[in-house]
Amino acid sequence: MESLQPPASMDVEAAPAEPNLPAKPLFAPLKAHEMSDGRVQFRKVSVPPHRYSPLKKSWMDIYTPVYEHMKIDIRMNLKARKVELKTRRDTPDVSNLQKCADFVQAYMLGFDVPDAVALLRLDELYVESFEIKDVKTLRGEHLSRAIGRLSGKGGKTKFAIENATKTRIVIADSKIHILGSFANIKIARDSLCSLILGSPAGKVYSKLRAVSARLAERF
Repeated sequence: MESLQPPASMDVEAAPAEPNLPAKPLFAPLKAHEMSDGRVQFRKVSVPPHRYSPLKKSWMDIYTPVYEHMKIDIRMNLKARKVELKTRRDTPDVSNLQKCADFVQAYMLGFDVPDAVALLRLDELYVESFEIKDVKTLRGEHLSRAIGRLSGKGGKTKFAIENATKTRIVIADSKIHILGSFANIKIARDSLCSLILGSPAGKVYSKLRAVSARLAERF
């Protein structure tokens, strides 16, 4: 008979005690001038001739948010007719420079300062530009009528599209500029393209109502 003996106890090695690790270092975020090895970054925005006088009148409205809130230096180069922007030592974020350049560029395209300032405050805003000839080749009277359809009587059609899609639209001769979020720009662009191709305003309005109702449900 086998003798009933208790099983031999297994030797378990004790895990070595963890060495005392140093505290996790905390680094302050890099400033804009430190990211570029101390080099100053520049942007230049050309001023078209027809925006020179409006720029003079609105200069302080453009200067204040750029210099005081975004901490970016801005000046008008009268000789080169360009608005020049550059980072400072106290610029909090390197992306502020590009945001300010987009803001000034939007003003040059014809957007009002209160609308263009939204580019500084919100990240998801863009400006998209296209020409009527990109949609359909029109000349003479046909082009004039297409521009008239886009604006509507007293700008009624343009305002209706802006309000339904939460965008801002500038119609400068045969160029069209749209400021808004990506999805909203697409809806506004589709409506404008339909008008260029000859759709009556009533048909575009009814489509817009359906699309804006879907947008309201989504958000």
